[in-house]
Amino acid sequence: MAPRILDAAAVGSALGPAALVDALETAFRDLDPAGAPHRTVLDTDRGKLLLMPAWGPAGVGVKLVTLTPANPAAGEPFIGALYVLFDPLTQQPAAVLDGAELTAQRTAAVSALATRHLARADAQRLLVLGAGVQARAHVAAMRAVRPIDEIVVVSRTRDRAEDLVRSLHGVSARVGSTGDFASADIVCACTTSSTPVVRGALLAAGTHVNAVGAYTPATRELDTEAVRRARVVVESRPAALAEAGDLLIPMEEGAIDAAHVVCDLHELMNGGEVRRRAEDVTVFVSVGLAFEDLVVAGAIMEAVGG
Repeated sequence: MAPRILDAAAVGSALGPAALVDALETAFRDLDPAGAPHRTVLDTDRGKLLLMPAWGPAGVGVKLVTLTPANPAAGEPFIGALYVLFDPLTQQPAAVLDGAELTAQRTAAVSALATRHLARADAQRLLVLGAGVQARAHVAAMRAVRPIDEIVVVSRTRDRAEDLVRSLHGVSARVGSTGDFASADIVCACTTSSTPVVRGALLAAGTHVNAVGAYTPATRELDTEAVRRARVVVESRPAALAEAGDLLIPMEEGAIDAAHVVCDLHELMNGGEVRRRAEDVTVFVSVGLAFEDLVVAGAIMEAVGG
């Protein structure tokens, strides 16, 4: 039987953010991805190619991803991707999914899972850095796990920020600036910046931060002070300590060490204590795991009857 093909629209509409968060919560509670292989990264003349394999109850899967920094200026997506899922029993090709939409949905859902367990229960004010695909997905995901009533979008490209604000309904939304850090309950850094966009000195007590844009040891969205003052959670320690510049750069500076990571998501789902007081600043640093892609791809295929 030929593998089923799911385009971006099908992937994006199969499940809502809350259902994806639930699927990831179950997976991180019951399975520990710490032993999974790291992604393979190939440098090309236009950017990078990433290969992200995983296997588990949903089957065997691999995501093929291209990252092309020059694309956004030319009106093309930064990320290009396909996800191939193989049947868990026969290991025959079962589905090919649009990988860019899968990545957007997966990344936002993982951030929302962390936010569900780390942000204050009364967190209502959301600050989003960036106005692209990930920013849009994170807005929807944050609204699924907290009673968000105010959204501020900060972007280097004001037109894109205004477009995102106009697309939001049922909530107060506006374009803002870094001055809005002081009133944010949740900050989502969804940028392609290689240098810090979140300054620790600007964060209010009690803020929760999701940092998802940096994916190499040499890039980061958080400055050293933001990491130093925070209680930090990662997806898995081996992946974060191999790839997360948000942590590796402060470690090289001597500001923190590996023990600064309080727990990973597997530990958090199994009772790990992170937020001790309402005033704690919490940070979730995400580099993206193939484990997560497989969980989300499996949940989508189950939802569409695949």
